[in-house]
Amino acid sequence: MALTNLMRTNDAVVLGLAESLLKDAGIHFFVADRSMSVMEGSLGLLPRRLMVDADREADARVILSEAGLGKELEPE
Repeated sequence: MALTNLMRTNDAVVLGLAESLLKDAGIHFFVADRSMSVMEGSLGLLPRRLMVDADREADARVILSEAGLGKELEPE
């Protein structure tokens, strides 16, 4: 399974919403760099990366864009 970086954010609310939407749609995802908050002192300075299966990237982009998160997505 090849993962692609769909979003990079340090906004916990945006990330939580994106995770919820993808979970509800049955799209498997992985949040990279989540544990980096330990190294940065939980300040939220380092962005987390939302990764999805490359085969479902287009579906994930549509879902997140329709939810108003299009500006948060990495360029294609």
